[in-house]
Amino acid sequence: MKNFPQRFVGALLCFVASLSFMSAPAQAQVNIDISGVGQSLLPIAVMRFTGESQLPAKVTDVVRSNLSRSGALRNVESGNAEMAWDANPDYKSWKARGADALATGTVTRLSDGRFEIRYRLFDILKNESLGGLVVTVSADEIRLAGHKIADDIIQKLLGERGIFSTRLSYVIRSGKSHRLVISDSDGENAKPALASNEPIISPSWSPDGKKVAYVSFESRKPVVYVHELATGRRTVLSDQKGNNSAPSWSVDGRHLALALSKDGNTQIYKINSNGTGLDRLTRGRAIDTEPQWSPDGKSIYFTSDRGGSPQIYRMSVNGEADGGAQRVTFKHSFVTSPRLSPDGKNMAYIARVGGAYRLHLQDLTTGEVLTLSDGNRDETPTFAANGRYILFAAKSGGKPVLMAVSIDGKNKQVLSLPDADIREPAWGPFMD
Repeated sequence: MKNFPQRFVGALLCFVASLSFMSAPAQAQVNIDISGVGQSLLPIAVMRFTGESQLPAKVTDVVRSNLSRSGALRNVESGNAEMAWDANPDYKSWKARGADALATGTVTRLSDGRFEIRYRLFDILKNESLGGLVVTVSADEIRLAGHKIADDIIQKLLGERGIFSTRLSYVIRSGKSHRLVISDSDGENAKPALASNEPIISPSWSPDGKKVAYVSFESRKPVVYVHELATGRRTVLSDQKGNNSAPSWSVDGRHLALALSKDGNTQIYKINSNGTGLDRLTRGRAIDTEPQWSPDGKSIYFTSDRGGSPQIYRMSVNGEADGGAQRVTFKHSFVTSPRLSPDGKNMAYIARVGGAYRLHLQDLTTGEVLTLSDGNRDETPTFAANGRYILFAAKSGGKPVLMAVSIDGKNKQVLSLPDADIREPAWGPFMD
C-alpha cells in the first residue's frame, strides 16, 4: 500500500486499532448540549399528558426534549400542569402566553398491559385543531411513542417528516472491548448489537433500517458482515484476501459497494447483498476507497488519490468502464469521507485545512462549499434521513463526542457519554 498521511490511512482502516479509548458503561446517560438556536423559532406548549404518571418514563419529557433539539421549535411550557387530548384550549389565553401551537395528551392502560397514548395538536394563531395521533405501545416502547408524537408535530407544523423515530449506530470501546451500539436518534435507549475484543468500524444501515453492515477485525483482519438487528443473525458478506472495508448499501438494498485489496491496491467492488456476484468497478494503480451510492442509484462516489492526493470522484454504478470517473471536489487539497444527502443535492466530506480535519458541505449543483465545523479531528459524517442534519465524530474539550450540525451550520448539538469514547456514527433511515 502506498505511504499516505495517517488520516487517509485511517479512512482505509488502519488508524482504528491504535486509537486510545476510555472506559464507559453501556447505559451511561447521554448529554446533549445545543447551541446556535435563535429566538425566531416557533413557540409551542406541550402540556403534561394526563395519566402518564403510570408510565415507567414520562412521554411528555421525550416529546419536549425532541422538539428542543429540532432547531425549529421552542418550548414555552415546562411545568407539570396536565391537559387531556380531548380538552378544548382557551386560545386567547395561550396566545397571551406566547404559544403559537399547543399539544395535549392522555395515557390509558389497556387490559393487555400495553398503553394507549392519544395526543392532539392545536394551531393557537388560527384557533383550530390540527388533529393528532393514537399510539399503542408496551412499557418498554414509551420513548418510541414520544418520538412518533414529536415526528407528527414536526409534520403538521413544518410540513416535513420528523427524524426522532430514526435510530443511530455508533461504536464504544471500553478497554479491549468494542461495542456496536444501536440507539434512539438522541443517543438514549442504547442497546449493544455486537461486542468484540477487536475493532468494529464503518457501520452502514440498509435502506429498510433492518440491517447494518460493518467491518469487524475479530478474525484479526478486516471482514465485512451484515447484521440483522431483530434476530442478531450475522452473515459474512466479504472475507476476501487482504482488506475488506467501507460497505455502502444501494438504494434498493440489493447490492453493496466495498473497498477490497484482494488484487493488490485497494479498489472499489460491487457485491450482491447475499455475498454473491462480486464485480470490480475500478481498475487502476491508485487507492480507491470509501464508496457511497448516490440516492438516485445511478452513481457511486468514492475517495481516490489518483490525482496525487485524496479527492472525491464519481462514476457509474457499472464502474469506470462505463464513462470513466469524474472528479467532484476542487476546493481543498486533501478530501475524504464522502456522504450524500438523501435528496442527492449535497455531499458532506472531511477536508484537511492546515493541520485540522473539518466537516464541509458541497452543493453538488453549484459546487459551492460551506464549512460546518471549526474542529481539528472531524471524522465519519452521516446524514439524517431528512437531510437537514449531519452527525459526525469529533472532539470537544479534548474528549471524543458525536456532533450534529444543521446543513446551514446554524444549529449545533453535542452528544457525549461521560468518560466514554464514541466513534463511527451512522444515522439510520426512516422506519415505515
